[in-house]
Amino acid sequence: MTSRFAQLLFTPDVQRHQDTAGSARAYRRMATAAGPAPDELGEDEQEFILERESFYIASVNTAGWPYVQHRGGPPGFLQPLDGRTLAFADFRGNRQYITNGNLDSDDRVSMIFMDYPHRIRLKVLGHARVVQLADHPELAERLRPVDYDHPHIVERLVLITVEAFDWNCPQHITPRYTLPELHRALDPIRTRMDELESDNTALRKALAEHGITDPTRGGA
Repeated sequence: MTSRFAQLLFTPDVQRHQDTAGSARAYRRMATAAGPAPDELGEDEQEFILERESFYIASVNTAGWPYVQHRGGPPGFLQPLDGRTLAFADFRGNRQYITNGNLDSDDRVSMIFMDYPHRIRLKVLGHARVVQLADHPELAERLRPVDYDHPHIVERLVLITVEAFDWNCPQHITPRYTLPELHRALDPIRTRMDELESDNTALRKALAEHGITDPTRGGA
């Protein structure tokens, strides 16, 4: 099995460490491919990305320093337009514009998408570019979140052309849950508790009608 992700990241320096660690044989096969064709996101990858509420994106500045930024929004704020293109509406933040400035000189980015409850991680490499809202009004309307509780101003759109991706192992990913995820997980328990409370109330009523003291309330 070949991997475009391995082609791009398994540099000679990386391979030297793999040789030392004894993992070179398995990984070297992944990095060997007939051509440099970019990866295309499949249905599973696109659905996974569409469900995320946040992601991390890394870029590099002209001095060689990497910068990692967290971007968040409602599920679907970042959308796969097709198997090779991701897009999101860029909300106004602290107005430092570090990622935007880095993209002026180097459009390469690395992205990480996390599903903490299920301990799943997807890594994506791509080329990012910033476009203005006025130049793409239909896309801007598509990407603008609807009924988003947080105050937000969309300043621009960001398009990422996917070059490669890789599903990562779950090791050391601690399960974490957002409030909506907790509510969904606890809903069946709440429903069952309501049913038990209703059954308990009906039972107490039946005992009282027969002159039987509720044993859970004590008494003579």
